Formats: sequence, structure tokens, C-alpha cells
Amino acid sequence: LRESHPSLPEMIDYVVEPKLDGLAMELVYEDGILTGAGTRGDGQVGENVTHNLRTVDTVPLRLKPPYPAYLSVRGEVLYTLAGFAQMNVDRESRGETLFKNPRNAAAGTVRQLNPAVAASRPLVFLAHSAGEGIPVEEAGTHSVLIERLRQLGFRTADHVTCCRGIEAVLAAIESIGQARDTLPYEIDGAVVKVDDFALQQALGFVTRSPRWAVAFKYPAAIKRTRLQAVEFSVGRTGVVTPVAIMAPVNVGGVTLTHATLHNEHQMLRKPEYSGGLRIGDLIEVKRAGDVIPRVEAVIDEPGRSSRMLAAYPESCPDCDAVLVREENPDEPEKVIIRCPNALGCRAQLEAGIKHFASRLAMDVEGLGEKLVTQLVAEGLVSRFSDLYHLKGDVLAGLDRMATKSADNLIAALEASKARPLARTVYALGIRHVGEATARDLAAHFCTVDALMAADTDALASVDGVGPEVARSVHAFFSSDAAIDEVARLRDAGVLFPEEVAAKSAGGIATDLTFVLTGTLPTMTRDDAKQRILAAGGKVAGSVSRRTDYLVAGTSAGSKLDKAEKLDVTVLDEEGLLALLAGRR
Repeated sequence: LRESHPSLPEMIDYVVEPKLDGLAMELVYEDGILTGAGTRGDGQVGENVTHNLRTVDTVPLRLKPPYPAYLSVRGEVLYTLAGFAQMNVDRESRGETLFKNPRNAAAGTVRQLNPAVAASRPLVFLAHSAGEGIPVEEAGTHSVLIERLRQLGFRTADHVTCCRGIEAVLAAIESIGQARDTLPYEIDGAVVKVDDFALQQALGFVTRSPRWAVAFKYPAAIKRTRLQAVEFSVGRTGVVTPVAIMAPVNVGGVTLTHATLHNEHQMLRKPEYSGGLRIGDLIEVKRAGDVIPRVEAVIDEPGRSSRMLAAYPESCPDCDAVLVREENPDEPEKVIIRCPNALGCRAQLEAGIKHFASRLAMDVEGLGEKLVTQLVAEGLVSRFSDLYHLKGDVLAGLDRMATKSADNLIAALEASKARPLARTVYALGIRHVGEATARDLAAHFCTVDALMAADTDALASVDGVGPEVARSVHAFFSSDAAIDEVARLRDAGVLFPEEVAAKSAGGIATDLTFVLTGTLPTMTRDDAKQRILAAGGKVAGSVSRRTDYLVAGTSAGSKLDKAEKLDVTVLDEEGLLALLAGRR
């Protein structure tokens, strides 16, 4: 680069700015008036959300002069932490479900059809760049552009710092990291950009990633609090999982009171925790991937050995059945504690029905967690098929229900009867059978009768189905309970429609296997999965030598490590979209 640009200075000017954890947005202004607002979408086509962005206080409806005739401005929509916390307080007072994190809540709000919803919520738009309207030769540098955006009336991020040389860049990154907990909104890192636009153009891009910018990811924030108790939850497959109950602690702008302890070998019996976790321990907590609360460590203190040891109960906390230990001879340290009372355990029943009605399964809109709990408690539902015998007048008499919501639920249940075979198989909650495996089974056997009649050898011959999954599927469909339930579902009108060829002929991703991990910038993993499938590709749950591409977002974890070891090509969201669009 210096050979082609002999005037390049020895010390490069950079801009370091917080990496905002929000939803990417582009605003369009004509003659100074806001005329459009769209999400990033696939990089080419996004969603028109102008009706909602007009209600955001920090989105100028009219620019301050002087302004260009046409201007597009890019930035992030997010919640302030104080606004997000107050919104959850208000929702709790109304008996509504709390939002789990600011970014997802912001994305959901922006996509609302009713602008009154967005207007009632404390959204913020922070500008970080311009698409068109301010020529690079006019601004000259990114730092001048940021100042120009402020003059036009836009709010920009705090702690945007101009730096000369790498030492100053490192100091700025550290400064933003130290200020992270005091910022009014969430960030997940810092972005370093070459300031000079001419130099940016000279540096260019690698595929679609700029050579002139790089993101730095901060470690997840870790805070200390006291362990008050350990409770045990029962999942839909009977696995009993410990959950830490903690003194409230604010981590990354979210107040935590519960955190996962995973399972016995990962937490309760770790030798570094002096033989186990004890009630009253001082613990360190973080939000894994800035989302999932997790206990990271225990602080050894004088006298902690005298505290009560947290240990698994001998019987199920829900149905009182004697728990069983399942050990893996190949991994003796990994022990699963399970309630064997699959048909008589209310916790398993509730979790199973929630799974059955979930969006990726039967997608029964209106059948939420609280309603499921009511239906089971009232004895109205004791198996999946009971859902299809519910009556509107009975539903209308339940707490928080009325005639209209009851009618809507009955209509949603009726619509769910025609869900594709793959989704219906997934909804049954067969152990080890996720969405991808259900899709493979449906595509291979085509009918539920053929699937139920298959032996373990036939099941294991399906691409993506190993011996353990084959045994699990065969055991499920060999049980009298499963055979009876499939018959009851059919009698209730569930179609189990015959599967047709699933792959798109000649699709650009035909015969390619993808694995998804981490959080993508603008798409959910399900969105990415549907795009891959539509292009003829396959999505697997784990990385292997047969994996063609790993699509990695932030907080990618062990799958990324394994992909690198196996020399699997890693794509970011932009790389995936480019591949599916035929640009790679």
C-alpha cells in the first residue's frame, strides 16, 4: 500500500467508537424531510418501518439546514438501559411477559405493525455513517462526517474518539471498556476505523468486509453476588436441571436473579469449587453471549466448608418420582439426572405442550406459557391431542381469557392441523430429534406410517441420523403411548401430510451442509436456516468433516473452534447472503 501511496503518513489517523448492540437501520431524507426507514434485511432488500421510526424522538423528521437534497443515514435502533428497565417494570405491573434483552425487544418493536406500540416505548436511534448525500470528498474523514451528522440533528454514540497511531487506539478501546457499565445503552465491543476516506477506498474490501475497519469484542461483564438457593427444574424430556437463585445483581444493564448451573458435572461437583456449590457462596455471574445468565466461578472464603452443600434431590421436585442417574461410559464425568415418570409428571407435560405449540412446531398462536399451566392445572389437557378437543366456552371462562381470545385460539389450533409432516414430527418432542433431524426423517420416509414402521437400521440409514438418534426414534414409535397418541391426533383431525421432495432443484446451495452458531446481526438463526433450505442446502446441528460452511455470528463458541480445526469455511452473515445470491 505504501508503494502505491508514497504520501501515506507514518502515523495513521483512526476513529474508535462503541460497537452498538442494536438493530441496523437506514433513514432516507429528501429535501430535508424523512421519507423512508428500512432495516438492513439481506443487504439488498429490508423491511419498510418508516411508520415506526417516525415515532422515535431521536429520529429527526426534518433536518437542520443546510442539508443535501437527498441523504441516507445509517445507524442503530436500540433501547436505553433505563428505558428498558422501566418498560419491564410497567409490563410486570400489567401481568405481561417481560422482555429478556434490549436488542431483541428493539427489533420486535421496530417491526410492529401498529406505530402506537413503538411510540409508547423508549427507542433511540444513533447515527454512525452516511450512505449517500454527503460525498466522501466533501467530508474527507469519518470524524468530520460524524460531526456533520450531529449538525444535521442526529444523535451519535458517546465516546467516539479520534486517534493517531495504534497506541492511541488501544488506549481508546480500554477507555470505552472501562466506561461500558456507565453508558446509557448496551455495547458489545469497539469498532476501529481508518479515519481518512481516501485511504479507506485504497484499502478496499475482502469479499464484503472492509480492510479499513475492525471490531474488538469485550469479554462478557462479570459481577459478584450471593447464592441464596438452588432450585431444580424439570424439562420436557425429564432432565432435572439446577438453577441458581441469587441476590439481585445488575450485569450488562440487566438485573439477574436466576442463572443456569447446567448439570451435575459442570457445576455442583466441580473440584475447583471445593467439592461442590454451597448455599451462601459468593459467586461470579456473567451473561454468556451477553444474553444467557451463567455462574462462572465461586469465591473461596473462610468458613464456606461449613455451609450447606447444594445437591440433587432424590425425587422429582414436581411429581415425587424417584430420580434416575444416566451415565455415559465414554464420558463418566457427564451424568444426567432424569425423572422417569414421563406420563405422570406435570412439569414434563407442561414443557411438552409448550414445545408442541411452539413457533417451529405446530405454531399455535395464543397458547402461551401461563395458559398451558392453567390448562394442565385444571385437568383440561393431559396429552397433545386434548388440545384439539378444547371448547371455546370453557376457554373463555379461564383466567385472562375472553370470548374473542378463546375463539382465536380455537382457530389457531384448527389451522395447526395441516402443519407439514416435518414440523409435526418435531412437535412430538422425540428425544434427540430437533428441527433438522425431523426434516431429514420426513424427507426420507415421506409418511408418518413409514416412519413409525422403520427399524433402527432403516432409521440409521438416513443422512444425519446416528445410532443413538435411531434408537431413540424407534423406541418412541414402538411405545404404546406414542402409537395411541398419533392415533388420537389423527382422530382429532391432525393431517400428518405426506412429505414431498424438500430440496429446491438446482438451488445454489444444493448438496451443501451448513451449521449456524452465534448471534447474527440482522437475522435470527431460523431466518438464516429458511434461506439456506430455500436454496437447496441442508442445516446440521453440529460441525463435522461433512460440513461445508459454518455461519458464525457473535459469541460463536466451540462450533467455531471445531470448524477452524477441521478447516471448514467460516462465513459471516454477509458472506452467507453473498453465497446464496450467487456472488461468491
